[in-house]
Amino acid sequence: MQKQQGFNAARDDMIHLRALLAGHFGGKPVYACVRTFGCQANVSDSERIKGFLETADVRFTCDEASADIIVYNTCAIREHAENKVLGNIGALKNQKAAKPSLIICIFGCMMQLEHRQKTVKNTFPFVDIIAGTGMTHRFPELLMRFLETGDKVSERSESNCISEGLPVRRDSRFKAFVPIMNGCDNYCSYCIVPYVRGREISRNPDDIERECRQLVEDGYKEVTLIGQNVNSYGNQNREYGDFPALLRRLNNLPGDFWLRFMTSHPKDCTRGLLETIAACGKVAKHLHLPVQSGSDRILGLMNRGYTSAHYLEIINYARRLMPELSITSDIITGFPGETNEDFLATLSLVRQAEFHSIYTFIYSPRKGTKAYEMTDDVERAVKTERLAEIVSIQDAIGAKRSAQAVGQTFRVLCEGQSRMGDGFYTGRAGDNTCIVFPARPNAIGSFFNVRVTKAGDWELQGTLVE
Repeated sequence: MQKQQGFNAARDDMIHLRALLAGHFGGKPVYACVRTFGCQANVSDSERIKGFLETADVRFTCDEASADIIVYNTCAIREHAENKVLGNIGALKNQKAAKPSLIICIFGCMMQLEHRQKTVKNTFPFVDIIAGTGMTHRFPELLMRFLETGDKVSERSESNCISEGLPVRRDSRFKAFVPIMNGCDNYCSYCIVPYVRGREISRNPDDIERECRQLVEDGYKEVTLIGQNVNSYGNQNREYGDFPALLRRLNNLPGDFWLRFMTSHPKDCTRGLLETIAACGKVAKHLHLPVQSGSDRILGLMNRGYTSAHYLEIINYARRLMPELSITSDIITGFPGETNEDFLATLSLVRQAEFHSIYTFIYSPRKGTKAYEMTDDVERAVKTERLAEIVSIQDAIGAKRSAQAVGQTFRVLCEGQSRMGDGFYTGRAGDNTCIVFPARPNAIGSFFNVRVTKAGDWELQGTLVE
């Protein structure tokens, strides 16, 4: 059952937190370094943690060595992500020894796993606060508890919740992530997300609209709606409407901005959703639709809920509606039991789908998932070879698409300076194409029309069209 939580930390509590921090650090300015590992949902959670810290008059630094508070917001999606976090935590040991007042907080998905919490507590006793997902709204409480008692804090959330009214310190002044739901009900056999994020719950559309309206009024040019599976928005709260209805509602907000969303599940990608994307002028024409495998047998073992033929039917219909639409995807190689025949089916799907780009991953066993109980019988070398072959085929498809873009004009949101040097900036088009172009220093955060003049390996080059 959905449990609504709000920002109930009274101003007196924040005043108390400021006083505790001042006492702990001797009245000196306090600096925090917040590092995010993982997906956009983690980025959004970190922005709320930073919002609390900012409310408590904490300043920010990207330099861990100069920080008084270090927060890691962790990811559990793959073993590599967990090992990276563990390595970074271990590197903090000497820093904590040199500065005992340093407060180290490890948050997020990885810490929602009981065995990982135990690992951190036993291996890194210098960590002060450990908290799993669903604890963001309690960050001030946990920090105050540690400051008041000096005792280590370690908690995992027992239920999923939606937290409204939290302070937010956004990483960008023109691009914003807006959570519309949390959790996942799909239980794909390889995925740990439902176990760390909980069951699906959706935000009230009035709250979502209010947040998006304020962002647009504040000058934000791109709003990305995020959730583990945005396509199933409202499934557990029918009075909220469905995802297409939410897109139409937000598309009607006044202002010049783009709406994006991440991530979609193919089994819930309906024709109605695609028709809504086509009809809404502010919805960016880019669809990230993870297929994971082209083998129906492997898709069944993965518990994905669709076939390769159904997936191709979805994207073909989408392209008939929107020829300008870009489609990107995720693919896993080396899933338990994957034969060469299964792999060839995936290669066939990649060739037929002609994605704009794909993210490829070698299967990573996740303790607690159904796939973890399967025999991981594909040799590492074979997994690597298969991944390389998929990448090679996709690179050729991508090169062809890039060449076709030369001479076309795209509307681009300028995101920052390019590595090409002074006077060159990089931005993304509505279909997520990355383009480098010459512009003025004040270009960042504005829309421009850019004509593509040259195709590159990773990005296109272009010139402004006045």
